[in-house]
Amino acid sequence: MPLTKDIFKNQSPWGSGGPSRGDGNGSGSRREPPSLDELIGNLQNIINKFLPGGRSGGGKPIILGLVILLVIWALSGLYRVLPDEQGVVLRFGKFVTTTQPGLNYHIPFPVERVLKPKVTKVNRIDVGFRGASDSGRSSGIGEVPEESLMLTGDENIVDINYSVFWVIKDAGKFLFNIQEPVETVKAASETAMREVIAKSEIQSILTEGRSNIEVEVQEITQNILDEYGSGIQITQVQTQKADPPSQVIDAFRDVQAARADRERSKNEAEAYANDVIPRARGDAEQILQKAEAYKKEVVATAEGEASRFLAIYNEYKNAKRVTQERMYLETMEKVLADIDKVIIDKNSGQGVVPYLPLPELKKPRGGS
Repeated sequence: MPLTKDIFKNQSPWGSGGPSRGDGNGSGSRREPPSLDELIGNLQNIINKFLPGGRSGGGKPIILGLVILLVIWALSGLYRVLPDEQGVVLRFGKFVTTTQPGLNYHIPFPVERVLKPKVTKVNRIDVGFRGASDSGRSSGIGEVPEESLMLTGDENIVDINYSVFWVIKDAGKFLFNIQEPVETVKAASETAMREVIAKSEIQSILTEGRSNIEVEVQEITQNILDEYGSGIQITQVQTQKADPPSQVIDAFRDVQAARADRERSKNEAEAYANDVIPRARGDAEQILQKAEAYKKEVVATAEGEASRFLAIYNEYKNAKRVTQERMYLETMEKVLADIDKVIIDKNSGQGVVPYLPLPELKKPRGGS
């Protein structure tokens, strides 16, 4: 259509100048849009250039109307994508491309049309339970046992409820690659959860293993959805409840209490062992050290006695009489050291009492 191309090339709907857009930062003044009369006059001037006879001609009003309609139809291809949306362009019903937030253009209806799904909205799917709004109840939570009951790796049954949060990351794939996105996400997450639970033990599921299960389920679910080309991004898997089935929960709690008692007794025994064993080892080491010291003392004493005997023997060989007398005196000194002694001199003369009571001499004299 040469006429249409020339119109858009040389003129804008507001006249030859067009609105001032300012600089790239959005600054600058904007011109006021021209009136309808000015707009029609500009269009007439453009059209007259292509009409036979310049400004004359009987078909001018009809052609002018067609041109106006053509311009309006061409301008209807402008559309705006909001920041939380993504534009999906369809050409005769077939997906062509996606457009990002901002002002965009497509061939007007009926050639192309645009869908604008919300891509930043976080969607939530509950598995194993339904909220009050979902279940149609006025309050409370509705349980769904066929979804929540799962078999663990140690052949126990766990009742687990969880929520899956997801967003649209590719609007084109989301709209045309899967028919039921909600059901697809739900089925994929349930498959992933059953796979992870089947590899885990119930004790880990109920206690410290929840965070690992959530991460693993999110990864498996995302892989499944990527294989489908769903255009969906899983942002989080959050466990709401993980308990034994309600029919056996009392017995399970008794088992848990018994396990807790066992752990407590085990810890107490370990604490007692940690107290007694080091002390026993210390006593044993002390005994060994005393025995070693006694051994060294006895050996040293024996060696000293032997050395002393040899020294005396050498002296005895050199001076037998003197050595014998000295040995006799030393022996008598040791023997008589703690014995009461009385000296009687048999060679004393007449008139002298041959008696010396040495023990009496040691006694203190009393005062008069």
